[in-house]
Amino acid sequence: MAQDLTDIAEAAGHLAQAKRILVIGCSGGGKTTLARWLSTRFDLPFISMDREFFWLPGWNSRPRAEQRAMIAAKVDQPRWIMDGTNPSSFDLRMPRTEVVLWVRMPRLLCLWGAVRRWLKWRGQARPEMADGCPERLSLEFVRYIWTFEGKFAPMVEAGLREHAVPVLQIRSRAQMRQLLDLLSARP
Repeated sequence: MAQDLTDIAEAAGHLAQAKRILVIGCSGGGKTTLARWLSTRFDLPFISMDREFFWLPGWNSRPRAEQRAMIAAKVDQPRWIMDGTNPSSFDLRMPRTEVVLWVRMPRLLCLWGAVRRWLKWRGQARPEMADGCPERLSLEFVRYIWTFEGKFAPMVEAGLREHAVPVLQIRSRAQMRQLLDLLSARP
């Protein structure tokens, strides 16, 4: 059973000690920005699941067996922060994860984040995406964001229940800012 962290200060303590952190959530919610900040703050290698495991140039999917082999090898490393939800690989990632941050922002905020990202990167591959995968904003992607809570969050919840990993759900920008402020103040 997942251990819900409800106190931000307690969560900051877990994060400050953790060597393997998983950041999950809906696209556009800020999980990559948070993961990169934590990577820099705690000198943890940043792993983008999109760039390193899922996508090949031209938005072609890497074969699933190859993805799983690569994920298994990467999570075996002693230190990392991994950016990406994908509950189908929780069986590989959770046993090695020390704390999970679930960036669970309201869907309108996620949509706005995705639009802003598209405006910034359209026609180019952003740093956490595979080469040859320029930023795009399709109806399918908007639908994914809009239905994430109803369709995908239950799968995430079920996957988290199977593992005894501390989980902090970040549901607002104010809560994220509070966490970052606490972590910034730590030596």
